[in-house]
Amino acid sequence: MFHIGPIAGVAAHGPWVASAGYDNRLILWEATTRQAVARATHDHLVNACDFSHDGQWLISASSDYSARIWSVPDLRLHAVLGGHGDDVDMAGFSPDDRLVATCALDRIVRVFDRLGRCLHAMAGHTGNVLALAWIDATRFVTTSVDGTLREWDAIAGKALRVIPIGMRTDCVAIAPDGRIIAGDDAGRIAVSISGGDPEFVAAHAAGIKKLVLSRDGSRLVTLGYDRAIAVWSMAPGGLPELVARREVPALIWARAAAFCADGRVAVGTFGGTYALFDPATGDWDMSGVVAGDAINAATEIAGQVLTIGDAGVLRSHGEAVATIGSLCNFLTQAGGRLFTGGHLGEVYDARTGGVLHRHHSPLNCAVGFVRGGIDHLAVGTYTGEILIFALAGRATLVRTLRPYANAVKALAACGDLLFSVCANTDVAWHDMTVGREVRRVARAHTRIANAACALGASGFASVGRDRMLRLWLANGDIAVETPHPNSVKCMAASPDGRWIVSGSYGGTVAVFDRATMAFAPMRRIAKAGISALCWSERTGGFLAADYAGDVHPIAVLAATAQRIAA
Repeated sequence: MFHIGPIAGVAAHGPWVASAGYDNRLILWEATTRQAVARATHDHLVNACDFSHDGQWLISASSDYSARIWSVPDLRLHAVLGGHGDDVDMAGFSPDDRLVATCALDRIVRVFDRLGRCLHAMAGHTGNVLALAWIDATRFVTTSVDGTLREWDAIAGKALRVIPIGMRTDCVAIAPDGRIIAGDDAGRIAVSISGGDPEFVAAHAAGIKKLVLSRDGSRLVTLGYDRAIAVWSMAPGGLPELVARREVPALIWARAAAFCADGRVAVGTFGGTYALFDPATGDWDMSGVVAGDAINAATEIAGQVLTIGDAGVLRSHGEAVATIGSLCNFLTQAGGRLFTGGHLGEVYDARTGGVLHRHHSPLNCAVGFVRGGIDHLAVGTYTGEILIFALAGRATLVRTLRPYANAVKALAACGDLLFSVCANTDVAWHDMTVGREVRRVARAHTRIANAACALGASGFASVGRDRMLRLWLANGDIAVETPHPNSVKCMAASPDGRWIVSGSYGGTVAVFDRATMAFAPMRRIAKAGISALCWSERTGGFLAADYAGDVHPIAVLAATAQRIAA
């Protein structure tokens, strides 16, 4: 038993380590031997897991909108905790193991008993709720992209207080003395003592993605978008003091960590099993870590279907042609060259693997455009910048746009306009003749905006977790509800902009015809989520790549294909 995709959650308790994966799997490992002893599955991605304090139960949080309680060590299903309207990002037991709190991208916080009965559903956060931690048997806190921590009364089902942080926080922990500890998007550790304003400790050069406190409260581990892991000592009443810091290997996913009984830190990876970091020596044990076949980007060039994904291997029609060696999120042609990049923040020549630039945070997306007769490449980052490279000869960084404080999820270009969508739900237009923002729509989507594309010369389109297709046209903006039951991950358009295809995390695709302003019947074409879409000149239709590593053709009407070809 092993994971065939990224490991998004890790937990440890006594002799056990548990891992939650994007392959829908929850795996229990014997910590000493690192042998898998049991496996359970969700209907969608498993985002996090945690043990009960007595070690008898394991809880998992999933993108199938549920959390589930499993017995240890056989992982028999004990209860399903339902009711959320979007991905459940985290779930955790109260200190006495009588209650469970869950938080989700629907911005609702729920409290359940251990039998799975929902006791309270509590609103208040204005952004996605990403993490939680229990203070005692009746109170817990949550973090959100809205820049606040909120404390909740689990018995009364109400909010007790709001603690402003001022920026997005992805992670939170509670020290034994009641201090609230959180990591923010500025790379700081925020420590709130006795309910007062938080004190900050500079920890990472980019946002902190994961922060975990050991069970005795003496040690803290942080993982950041700067590709670093740091371990801290936590004296009672004091601020964190650095013990060890190392850059993480390419196959580490800086999203999950847990302290093991032997003092090492179990860390999430891009597949196979978890890795182990030893703070005393700085050494990594990567035994059994193997990136899976997931495709994150696909394109067709001169009839050649090219893909790249978690393993950082460029493939042509499934055959490896180049190795980057780290997870890549995009594959973009510009100026007659092919570019890629991703987890390590490096921009690569995809065909040679050569490093062209290194940014301080991961890279999400890219698009090519022409300005002043010179080919350019725009790259969107996790920290909200858009990097502009001129491609006259070598790729040279000529401008850095800073339109957002959150991740740039997608870019599209048409003429002199560069269109971008952000994880904070905003969209923006930049006139690249002057490099200036000319339009912005705040909260263009009601959930994270995930993808964008150009519609020929007529405008742009975007989709997101709200399952809405939004057309941004010269003659007005239009919103159309998609038929997808799950959040929409990606999109592409035909060269003339008439046909738009969208793909969801649930493996469904839906083609929209702008001539009739209607969707063709939605189809589920893959068991895994659809990760990337592109137009195929060779077939006169689209290609859809999935997280299992497969590429699927999507046809459009023959008459339309002939008209486009003409």
